[in-house]
Formats: sequence, structure tokens, C-alpha cells
Amino acid sequence: MTFKAPDSLAEQIADYLAERIIRGELAPAERIQEQKVTQALNVSRGSVREALLILERRHLVAILPRRGAHVTELDERSVRSLCTLMSEFYILLGNAVAQRWRNEDELRPFLDIQQRLQVAHAARDIEAFVAESFEVMRAAYPFADNPFLQETVENLQPAMSRAYYLSLDQRQANMVDYLGLFDHLLEAVVLRDLLRIREVLTAYGQRSCELVLAALARP
Repeated sequence: MTFKAPDSLAEQIADYLAERIIRGELAPAERIQEQKVTQALNVSRGSVREALLILERRHLVAILPRRGAHVTELDERSVRSLCTLMSEFYILLGNAVAQRWRNEDELRPFLDIQQRLQVAHAARDIEAFVAESFEVMRAAYPFADNPFLQETVENLQPAMSRAYYLSLDQRQANMVDYLGLFDHLLEAVVLRDLLRIREVLTAYGQRSCELVLAALARP
């Protein structure tokens, strides 16, 4: 494989490795050897090191002294911690939209995502469905206007994607539930009902967490 655009080379390498981690092609606790990545991708060792630092910020890799980079492990504690934190971030974003939307045009991106979710559900495309569910938070960023919140959520999103990927087969049945939940969320946003937004997103976070934990428990 050959990469271009030197100014974003490390990011491209990080995305490539992240995809392999999310899909389970690189197993938890597996060591990522810089030299092998350098040779396989035909890139410099410095770019690989920078990419690993990006993955460390995204909680997919742990870099240990004298032991190098290893894929982080998923266990019940880490999954529950991640789901709890992400639920609170989702609530912050949901509240920001509810408090700051001014006209129907500003809500159009969410309605477009809702339609794409319905298309993904009809096609039984679980991966597209999960990807679109993350687009909801990105559509909310302008309303929050908080670069620290955005950076934190974006750095955590790959770890959340990895957790969700474990439970993709179980999410086939969960897609209908999510579509209903998203309907309720949009209703709460339109009504500026912050309590309902918290209820809906808390319930979603708990349900998602249980699906991931069930997948982890499978032999």
C-alpha cells in the first residue's frame, strides 16, 4: 500500500490501523510492531510513530516503556466507563441543539440522518447504520460550539465504534429500537425538553452497553 498527501500521512496510517483494531483484525493486547507497519505500508518509521500517538489519544493503543505499542483491551469496566461517559457527552450535545435551534432549516441535518438510518435499516446494513448514528453527534457540534467537547468526543468515537462492532449482529434487532429512540429524541429537541433528552439518551446508553457486554461474554 502507498499513501499520498504527506501532510496527513500519520492520520491516514492511524485510520488504517484503527479500522483493523475496530474490526478485530488486530487483537486486544496484540503488539503493533513499528518496523512491520513501516514495511507493509511503505512509509517512514517516524510517520508510524506519530500514527501510534494518534491512536493512543483515541484509546485504541497503549504505548508502554520498553514494551512498545499494544492494542488496548476491552473488559466490562472499560466498556461501562466508556458508555457512561459517552452518554453524558451525547446529553450535552442534545441539550445544546434543543436550547439553540432557531428554525426548521437548522434541524434539517438531523432529519436527513433519520432518513439515511431508515434506508440502512431497510437494507439491513448494520455498519452503515452505526456510522450514521455517530453522524448525529457531528451534526450537533455547531450548536454546542465547544471545541474541547468536540475534540474529546472525536477521540473517544473510535473506541466506541470498536465496542459497537463487537455487537453488530445483535444490533440487527436493535435498529428498530434505535429508530424509535431517535424519533423520541427529535421530538424532545423540538420541544426543548431537556429532561426527556436525558431520559432518552440515558436509556440508549444503557442498552448499548448491555449489548456490548453480552458480545464480550460470548465464547
